[in-house]
Formats: sequence, structure tokens, C-alpha cells
Amino acid sequence: MTGVLEGMRVLDFGRYIAGPFCATLLADLGARVIRIEKLGGSEDRYVAPLADTGEGGTFMQMARNKLGMTLNPMKPEAREVVRRLVRGADVVVANLPLPTLKEMGIDYDTLRAIKPDIILTHVSAFGNDGPYSERVGFDVLGQAMSGGMYLCGEGDTPVRTHVPYVDFGTAMLAAYGTLAALLERQKTGQGQIVEASLFTTGLTLANNLVMEQAVRHLDRTRQGNRAFHHAPSDAYRTRDGWIVTMIVGNPIFERWAKLVGEPGWLGDPRFASDQARGDHGALISERMARWCAERTTAAALEALEAARVPAGPVLSPQAALDDPHTQARQIFKPVDYPGLPTPAPVADTPVKLSRTPGGIRTRPPLLGEHTDAILAELGFSPPEIAALHKARAV
Repeated sequence: MTGVLEGMRVLDFGRYIAGPFCATLLADLGARVIRIEKLGGSEDRYVAPLADTGEGGTFMQMARNKLGMTLNPMKPEAREVVRRLVRGADVVVANLPLPTLKEMGIDYDTLRAIKPDIILTHVSAFGNDGPYSERVGFDVLGQAMSGGMYLCGEGDTPVRTHVPYVDFGTAMLAAYGTLAALLERQKTGQGQIVEASLFTTGLTLANNLVMEQAVRHLDRTRQGNRAFHHAPSDAYRTRDGWIVTMIVGNPIFERWAKLVGEPGWLGDPRFASDQARGDHGALISERMARWCAERTTAAALEALEAARVPAGPVLSPQAALDDPHTQARQIFKPVDYPGLPTPAPVADTPVKLSRTPGGIRTRPPLLGEHTDAILAELGFSPPEIAALHKARAV
């Protein structure tokens, strides 16, 4: 069975998450992706160490299905390597500042001079124009500068999420844009720049709250896990754990009110709509908290499911791994790697195609594992490859 992108060739100059995971999604769908990193190993290889040699969870997730080579494009001896790589590529993925791309010889003008129909997928912290365009940044800046972090937490302390949703959201949008550019190239034969940024992604994901502020000027402040626009939507302690509910729409609220013994609330104007319930969320959450406190997690969830009220447990990472639905859906695929004490559970391709599914085919590469083979494919002779190594170009 062939992947959707089989035959497509991608050069991955990405670092950390936004760029590399974009390339990973393309690799999962069958593209041949070459991960290009520093001679000593790029920094993202060693985040959250798992293996005895230091390779971490970020690397295990981002580098599956990729070939790995080391390259220092700043070396004059490496420029011909870059040119040959680009000549055979369809897409270059990079999340580096524009000045760095120019220094490395992988900015769009240089790429296009080598291969006119190349697609450059460029991911940055703030985008390619505006006063912040040359700033560097990570996921947390997207959370902080979009209004999202400001509204999370309680009291005076804003709270970030440890799940880097801005990074992953940017990667997915970059992959979406890359696929669109590939489709357009099939029609016109022309390449283009695909641009994505953490700042834009953060604001896009927070758009509902930002829009509300622009139109209604409510100046909302943080209120913990309680939702702004509906209720009861909060986290609640049970006798042996925590659950969450999210109740949107009058039919679900009616079922919930009857379940917790508050049918009289159904005619109360304070609870007549989602927004009205959100405005009185503290009162509704207090009632739900009392109901949950009398029950175990299992009993509460059983009753809520019987009433068709959306609810779920708050799971630890271990509990999420062990969850029967996680197991049944085969969300994670065990991926072994030299130096791991046990195979790592790597989340498989997150989108399923019924006829041409993607998937994890190969483990992440060792540092520089495929360098010499790739150079040989590019036409470099053994003496030339040896000279490149001696010059520390590869």
C-alpha cells in the first residue's frame, strides 16, 4: 500500500517541534524526509532524555520515518551538498530566522535559483514581517502573547499548559499549507513560500476570546477550570479522583439538571441559555461539586454517561497509557531505539485515511546514520565524502 505522498522528497532543517513535526506528518504519509542536523547533534535530539545516549521523547516523536544526516551549511565545502540536496527536493522545511536561512543558503531566493518549483515551508516565532519578525521564541510565547495564558489559572498567577499546543498547532497548520502548495504546484508547476508562526497560531486558537474582547470589552479574568460561556464546565473532585464535564446546549443542561436533582432550575432565567449559565458558572459548579463529592469517579461517570452528559476522568500520563480506549484504538506504537530500556510509546499518525493510511514505519535515525549513503546518492565519490568529513562539513 503506497502512502499519499510517496515520491515526494522533503529536507527537514527544523528544530524542536513546529518545523520537525510538520515534516513528520509529511513523512507519515509517505514522503521521503531527510532530517538535517548539526554535526554534534541538534539540541532537540536531547530534550526529555529517554535513551542511555541522551536521545529524548521530543526526538523520538519528531524523527520517526526520517533519514538522518549531519551537515554544516555554513562551511564552504557544504554548499555543493546543499545544492544537490535541493535539486532533488520538493519541499524544504525550516524553522529558523530569515537571516539564518540566508547564511545557510536555504532562503527562498537561493532555493528557487537552484530549483525553480521548490516549496519552502518556513516556520518562525512571529512571522516574516512586523516589528517582532527577527525575534526568536518557543511555544510558551505563543501561549503568553495570544491572551490564552492570561486567562488560565486562578487568582493573580497566569498558568501555561505543559502540553505545547501552539507548537503542535503550528506544525499541523504548516503541514496543511505544504499540502496545499503541493496541490497548487501540480496545477501551475510553480513553487512558493508557506509561512506559519507561533504567534499567529496562538492568536488563531484564541480567536473566540480575542474577538469577544474586541466587540464586547468584557475584560475577562482567569477563573480556573470553569468555562466562560457555558456551565457546568469545570473540574470536580470525586471521592477518589477528579472528573471534568463540558455542558453546552439546553438539551444536555436539561438532562444534567434532572440528574443532580435540580429540575426547578430549568425554568430559572439565570440558566436559560449557555451564556447565562456561564455568567452564573460559580453557582452551577458549586452544585456539581457537591454531587461529585458524594460519589466515586466510576459511579459519577456511569451516572453521567447514562444521562448522556459529556464527562471524563482526569488521567495521569500513566493512566492515559493504560486506558482501555487508548489500548483499543492503538493510539501508541512501541518504537525501539538503541539505548532505550524499553520501547517508547510513540503516538501514531493522528489522522486515519481508510484507503491510504499513514503510519510509523521506521525508528528515528542515529546521529548521522544515513549521511554517507545520502551523499553517495547525490553523486559524491568516496574520496569526496572523506574530504567532506575531514572539513567538518558533514
